[in-house]
Amino acid sequence: MVGLYIGSTRGYSGKNLIAMSMGLRFQKEGLNVGYMKPVGAVPFKTEGRIGDEDAAFVQGVLGLDQDPSLVTPVVVTRDFTVKAFTEGCGDLISGVKKAYAELSRGKDLMLISGSGAFMSSGTYCGVNALKVVEALGAKAVLIDRWKNEVHYDHILRAGQALGKDLVGVVFNSIPEHYMAELKDLICPFLKKNGVDVLGVMPVDPLLSAIKVSDLAERLSGKIISAHSRAERVVENFLIGTMQVENFLTHFRRNKNSAVIVGGDRSDVQLVALEGSCPCLILTGNLYPNDIILTRSEVLDTPIVMVREDTYTVAKKMEEILTSHKLRDMIKVNHGAQLVNSVIDYSIVRDKLGL
Repeated sequence: MVGLYIGSTRGYSGKNLIAMSMGLRFQKEGLNVGYMKPVGAVPFKTEGRIGDEDAAFVQGVLGLDQDPSLVTPVVVTRDFTVKAFTEGCGDLISGVKKAYAELSRGKDLMLISGSGAFMSSGTYCGVNALKVVEALGAKAVLIDRWKNEVHYDHILRAGQALGKDLVGVVFNSIPEHYMAELKDLICPFLKKNGVDVLGVMPVDPLLSAIKVSDLAERLSGKIISAHSRAERVVENFLIGTMQVENFLTHFRRNKNSAVIVGGDRSDVQLVALEGSCPCLILTGNLYPNDIILTRSEVLDTPIVMVREDTYTVAKKMEEILTSHKLRDMIKVNHGAQLVNSVIDYSIVRDKLGL
């Protein structure tokens, strides 16, 4: 039996997607795959047992039915955090090792999901990724998701710390304009420094898309029209603070983008509605006029009203679209196809001895 730890340079980088994709791939090849997430930050209770919500979802996708308290022996609740800072955590690694031994019985491969950033998260309570990987005798894959840059320094530090236990790195959500530089400059540099690049995933809008109903909830807003279309999907957003002519130019290039606009900008609101945007997000807690409300209902375009100003809402939208969790099997299947089409499994199998 071999263990593969899936970590990332920072949070919300695609660890769950990679774990599900690799798990499904290896199951299809006939391997008996187990799963564990030693440290969970999304408490989840089922049948009186506490686990991690992300871990429960991954288990469901992989068709596993394991005790959530074993899958995630360390669940970071408010009480846990207070105790950690006041009394200390004690020896959590021993509990992780015991749970791992139980879950790995009869398995060919154990997938181990990380939490947060590989080189730092969990240090305060003694369960950072390096300690977990060492304690479980596992190998590791590192994911780096583009956010204005790739984190090559973090990758190199992890590579130096792990040595031969680093299987390689997967780059996620790489924009088209950076793809050539990454493949021609960064990947060869990492290879020269002993880090294999297992795959490069391009930006895929569907993977970060979110339903209007979920978006309204995350923004603490209220849907005020076309409620029956709250399941429409938003892939991106535009800010409607410019003049209508300039807005039109940007709008035509960005389909499936929600439009964030002040509640008093009926000119931009009407253009966005007629252009079939998935939803309008009106800021400043201002109701639209009757014409806008009527067109919204006729065109089946939901309007979400929020209290905050346009700039604040735009910043929140950016965070939501980069941290929104996969919870839709259509997106999971789509993501798994993308992941498994780019990962070099020959390197993975070789380094895992499969």
